[in-house]
Amino acid sequence: MKLSSHNKSINLNNIHRRHFLGLGIAGLASSVWGLPAFAQAASDEGTPPSQPTGVVIVGLSQEPVSFHPLMPGVEVDEVVWTNVFNTLWVAQPDGTLMPDLALEVPSIENGGIAEDGLLWTVRLRDDVKWHDGEPFTAEDVKFSLELINADGFRSRTRVGHDLITEVTVKGPHEISWRMSRAFSPYLALMANTQIVPKHLLDGAEDPNVTAFNNAPVGTGPFKWESRTPGDNITLSANENYHGDGPYMATAVLKYVPDMTALYAQFRTGQVDTVIISGIPQNFYEEAKNLTNQTVFISPSGNIECVMPNMEHPAMQEKAVRQALYYGMDKQAIVDALYYGVPEGTESFMPRESWAYNPDLPSQSYDPDQANKLLDEAGWVLGANNIRSKDGVPLEFTISTTTGHEIREQVQQLLMQDWEKIGVSLKISNMPAAVIWGDFYVRSQFESLLVGTAFRTGMDPDPAPRFASDAIPVKGGSGGNYMQWQNAEADKLMRDAQASFNADERKSLYYRLQEITREELPILPIFQYAPIEGIKNGLKGFRPNINARQNAWNMGQWYWQA
Repeated sequence: MKLSSHNKSINLNNIHRRHFLGLGIAGLASSVWGLPAFAQAASDEGTPPSQPTGVVIVGLSQEPVSFHPLMPGVEVDEVVWTNVFNTLWVAQPDGTLMPDLALEVPSIENGGIAEDGLLWTVRLRDDVKWHDGEPFTAEDVKFSLELINADGFRSRTRVGHDLITEVTVKGPHEISWRMSRAFSPYLALMANTQIVPKHLLDGAEDPNVTAFNNAPVGTGPFKWESRTPGDNITLSANENYHGDGPYMATAVLKYVPDMTALYAQFRTGQVDTVIISGIPQNFYEEAKNLTNQTVFISPSGNIECVMPNMEHPAMQEKAVRQALYYGMDKQAIVDALYYGVPEGTESFMPRESWAYNPDLPSQSYDPDQANKLLDEAGWVLGANNIRSKDGVPLEFTISTTTGHEIREQVQQLLMQDWEKIGVSLKISNMPAAVIWGDFYVRSQFESLLVGTAFRTGMDPDPAPRFASDAIPVKGGSGGNYMQWQNAEADKLMRDAQASFNADERKSLYYRLQEITREELPILPIFQYAPIEGIKNGLKGFRPNINARQNAWNMGQWYWQA
């Protein structure tokens, strides 16, 4: 009999303050995120099939290319990770954590968290198998945690994980670890940390380059079937899955880089759902009236921004970044290119978060102020209408994914806006497989137009994206690809990580947002409001702001009979 994994959950929306320490998290979510009405009711409609049946075709505008879930990747890669692999527990749309590979989420009440947050103990399921039939055990969890911290391994992030000082296997299905200091976001972090198989990866000569990277083996609801580069990835049902589902026999992740073409395929029924980048805003009014599809605005914590490389000679100077921000007509971008669907933001934090600071200064489009800042900073306008300082021209490239039509139009607007303040902007776009590889994670860009999240899973902690020790090209591990370093920000993030008091953490994050608004390690444009859609008859689809992509529960999707 299949044992459901959805039991003994922790509700992080209704936690009394005295429980924060036991949970290892401080006020992770303070309200239930809004969901489209159809999604709220989806789980109540119809009856899933008793055996996997049918095919779902998921349309993506970027190509998944990173299949090892502990290595760097972006949202489209997570579509693979969350369906081929499992985590110890999973963040739900309403802010709860549901056990997955673990029998229950650790807390002080059940003895899972002890010694003031320094000792963690997790009991694991005993009915889980890897896709190749090998049993899943505590040794796999130990191996995964140690691999993340292994010298030379290109970990997606070590922030938080690097606090683990000792991992002990207490039995085949029980594990404990000690941490050097209390770390409140760790529950959220572990909800986004997939476990990998020791028996396939242990002893690899180079853990960064293995056969597993191109043919991953997990414990998830779907097994890796095949990949046709530039076209699709096919996953097949894991009929020995330990949890609910899978209900689909096959999932095809179809890559269509041109978003207009992707929408056309959705409209004509060639793809069953479009997620992440979704449907271009200029098609929203038409898409709402499609008869065979349901279209909606999904909740999302991602922020669209210009990401400067702080090691670029011009970008190092705060006055330049501030001038670029003044010189950017954000409202025109939102209104003209995104049809007013998303809302501009000044923060890296989603506005629905309990840690969001609503009092940040509002950006205004002011080329005169931009020019004044640059004049005062010594950037002199030359005969070619390009500024320079100490022999360094105010010139740089901006890159994004080839075929992302709206972003390409944004780049054109930025080029025109910044030309007015003496900036020479060049465009250098690349296919997803190139741009989101080393070019991104090894900080080879000069600036990027990118949308991403700046949280630790569902916790507001942004240290993996902003901390000085999260810069991969400087020996760190994390996602601080813009290479920002700020001592006060580092201290604020560290203090917030160590605190289990929601009010204290909120105050620290408010101040951090003030610093990022002043320093501009990113130039925020808007918080995502992706227009996504599903074909009518597809059940089980549940948008989740606490996941970075809405195929997170694809194993529970099915076609209405």
